[in-house]
Amino acid sequence: MNFQRIQEKLKILADAAKYDVSCSSSGSKRRNVNKGLGDSSGMGICHSYTEDGRCVSLLKILLTNHCIFDCAYCVTRKSNDIKRAAFKVQEVVDLTINFYRRNYIEGLFLSSGIFKNADYTMERLVAVAKKLRLEENFNGYIHLKSIPGASDELMREAGLYADRLSVNIEIPTEKGLKLLAPDKNRKDFIKPMEKVKNEIIQFKAEKKIIKSTPKYAPGGQSTQMIIGATNESDFEIMKTSDDFYKNYNLKRVYYSGYVPISYDSRLPQIGTEVPMMRENRLYQTDWLMRFYGFEMSEILNDNHRNLDLDIDPKLGWALRNMEHFPVDVNTADKRMLARIPGLGMKSVYKILNARKYRRLNWEHLKKIGVALNRAQYFMTCDSREFISKDLSPYQIKDLILKNSTSKYRKTFSNQLSLF
Repeated sequence: MNFQRIQEKLKILADAAKYDVSCSSSGSKRRNVNKGLGDSSGMGICHSYTEDGRCVSLLKILLTNHCIFDCAYCVTRKSNDIKRAAFKVQEVVDLTINFYRRNYIEGLFLSSGIFKNADYTMERLVAVAKKLRLEENFNGYIHLKSIPGASDELMREAGLYADRLSVNIEIPTEKGLKLLAPDKNRKDFIKPMEKVKNEIIQFKAEKKIIKSTPKYAPGGQSTQMIIGATNESDFEIMKTSDDFYKNYNLKRVYYSGYVPISYDSRLPQIGTEVPMMRENRLYQTDWLMRFYGFEMSEILNDNHRNLDLDIDPKLGWALRNMEHFPVDVNTADKRMLARIPGLGMKSVYKILNARKYRRLNWEHLKKIGVALNRAQYFMTCDSREFISKDLSPYQIKDLILKNSTSKYRKTFSNQLSLF
């Protein structure tokens, strides 16, 4: 390889890839059984995160930043005056292997601008993964970005060599997509999602009968939405996510705050700060839906279309539904314990286990590690003391905010000052 030329390409195409946050590697169990390179089983891929929470653990690059589309929000759009570059298939393979051997990376996240057409681009992404698996005997983690509009045949082949596939929905609603990317069709984003879902279902069914059935995308699929480039409410955003989780079996939906890259009359002029607090609240809502038993309509609905930025969504729900509280930690079921603000699922399981042996009081709760700074206002235990007695929801919120040590308080204050 011409080192200087490859280094220049890497600088351009790694920088262009930084806007895609959907590079989680959890869920894959590809074992190294043939003494090849790498292994994504066991502990899996080692993650490292930037200060704003973005994953940088993989070799994360675009195959090319040439693109036939002119999406207003995208740095690689065809009308943008930027340096263009493109890797050859073999160059990406060699980079991945060389970086892996030097212990710089433990896997590859490969996306691309769309050049010529969807199939032409997807074919080259698949060729990289195929060469790594078959020629280099690479067993490390591979995440391929699915290209909207790519054929079913290519999508099936992609899943045979990649651990995870993802297609970015880009904008949460069809109306927003039409405004900022009029050349794109939302159906082209949904089609590969449907294909991957069906292939995974088919693989699981065949695996029960034929043990040697080749794995198909063992890490599942994910997607990403740009937040803040259009004026969707949090309700519309999470409604889209809820649909993806329920109908397409997605592992994750990622929320990427809009980063202003140039002037366009269709885009909001919001300065240079990414709306990190809004991102965080959307991720918290996503977590409540997936792991805490909340329905999306409980947190966001026609009467409450946007999340509170100053408090987390579980606390917001609790303050709007005080009739469910206080919860007696000695008798409540797991579902209601999980709805107490400040209680994570680890604390819930500790409480369930500890109360088998005794009735719990405040001291017991502190000893097993329950964080009471928020939870104390919504629970009772084996004690006559009830912290939130005679307090209104507004008073509880005020007390919690005054005593908050959250790392997000400063971020929230800075973002409020923008307005």
